[in-house]
Amino acid sequence: MDRPHFSAQLGLRRMESLPEAVLIQILASIPAMELVLVCRLVCSQWKNLVDGAALWILKCQQEGFTGTEPEEEAENWQTFYFLSKRKRNLIKNPCGEEDLEHWVDVENGGDGWKTEDLPGDFGKEFPSDGVHKYFVTSYEWCRKSQLIDLKAEGYWEELMDTTQPKIVVKDWYAGRSDAGCLYELHVKLLSEHEAVLAEYKSDTIAIPQDNAADWSELSHTFSDYGSGVRFVHFEHGGQDTLFWKGWYGVRVTNSSVMVEPGPTHPSCPFGSSMGFGWFLHGSAFRARQELKAECI
Repeated sequence: MDRPHFSAQLGLRRMESLPEAVLIQILASIPAMELVLVCRLVCSQWKNLVDGAALWILKCQQEGFTGTEPEEEAENWQTFYFLSKRKRNLIKNPCGEEDLEHWVDVENGGDGWKTEDLPGDFGKEFPSDGVHKYFVTSYEWCRKSQLIDLKAEGYWEELMDTTQPKIVVKDWYAGRSDAGCLYELHVKLLSEHEAVLAEYKSDTIAIPQDNAADWSELSHTFSDYGSGVRFVHFEHGGQDTLFWKGWYGVRVTNSSVMVEPGPTHPSCPFGSSMGFGWFLHGSAFRARQELKAECI
């Protein structure tokens, strides 16, 4: 018998003889994509461990995605891990650090959009660190938007349709203390051909003159939205109510759209009855490569 092959077999037998809890600890130190694409193919025992919940619960705990007493349903843990690993803000230039770069369909009412440094005249600092600028509107309606291509961001069709992860939208707005203003947020989930499948439109929020200039967060979560979602269209805007020349309208910053783990669905794409064929096939290939780059 070839000696390297014999040594490999002997090493595998020794690994198989380890208590399951110890083997899970060892496997948890391996990058997630290697678990899925390599370790799962080694033997039936490893396949069962990679397809099971305990390994992924441990990896989630190690990376801070969950506490020591997780409450999520067991069949969702692989999806929970991968979605948590990919979680990030899909809005580009959310705070105006690049002026209006990445924002489209810009409607410049009055004197148009402008970016300013916090806290600004008659304003307040943002309630958390890391935000230093904001966008400000003028005396007629100003709007701007972004269209997020979910597939281009790594959230491919099978994942969106079978798992239907939460899509969490947040936006921050404030007025100047010396001027009144209006604010609106409108977000749509769109199909491949940009048909509206779900949407959220806020009321027109009126901030009176002589307000406290506090920053407020507006949030909406899309869930159970059905199959076919391929794009997220984010639009916000506002104006002042005094029609003063310049930039006395609503201020917005730190906008975000995030795809997050949601409720368990019957067809969980990792370690479920669907198997892993979808993962290596067709349109999922690009997403697999992107996941591998992030998870290793």
